[in-house]
Amino acid sequence: MSALTGGPPPSATVYVRNLEEHIKIPQLKEALTELFSEYGEIIDIVAKTNLKAKGQAFIVFDSIESAQKAIEEVQGFELFDKPMQLAFARTRSDASVKRTGDDDEFESHKRRRLAEKDKKKAAEAAEEQKRLKRAAPGVVPDVNARPAKATRGAGLKSTNAGAAAVIPDEYLPPNKILFVQNLPEEYDIDALTAIFGRFEGFREVRLVPGRRGIAFIEYETETGAISAKENTAGMALGDGSQVMKVTYQRQ
Repeated sequence: MSALTGGPPPSATVYVRNLEEHIKIPQLKEALTELFSEYGEIIDIVAKTNLKAKGQAFIVFDSIESAQKAIEEVQGFELFDKPMQLAFARTRSDASVKRTGDDDEFESHKRRRLAEKDKKKAAEAAEEQKRLKRAAPGVVPDVNARPAKATRGAGLKSTNAGAAAVIPDEYLPPNKILFVQNLPEEYDIDALTAIFGRFEGFREVRLVPGRRGIAFIEYETETGAISAKENTAGMALGDGSQVMKVTYQRQ
């Protein structure tokens, strides 16, 4: 059997789909290991239980040649009574980069992957909002309702029920400014600089006059903001009772 044509370029990672979704992950990994180890050394197998990832797995080999051979030989093979569909993965796996590159390359790869993940979430959220808007019946305007402001603070949502649906903060696409919420009242610019200043390209902390508990953190590029967000989101502050929320600024 031949590999899929017109797909991603060859890599050491094989993407497998159309797997039986009701098989438990340990059992699935064991079966995949037994089947694919015949074609080369397996570095890692990634299979997840979340809804969107069900029925899929990634087999990370030690070489492109092993991955190529596995795709050619296993394409269409039935596992748990379902024919598997194989292709090269679109991106290099963490395990491959960590094995062949240095720490800087691995961190750079991880930041790019996380950025792509955030962008994908943002796109999916926007599409879902469009779908809900199309499906919802027409909204009857309330003549007594106050009109929504044309502009508002980044990261802040309108309370006007007639306003257009807003993408949740968690799914906003990456940019170089972070919106930080749920800060202890005593946290000032110096305290926030101590937390966020250690990440690449840090520029400044901006507090919001008259609003406590929130701030904006700006970096020179998205790279620094992505790294800062991934390493500080959910951090416990003060006496440990306040959990900091970190998202990207709403554009």
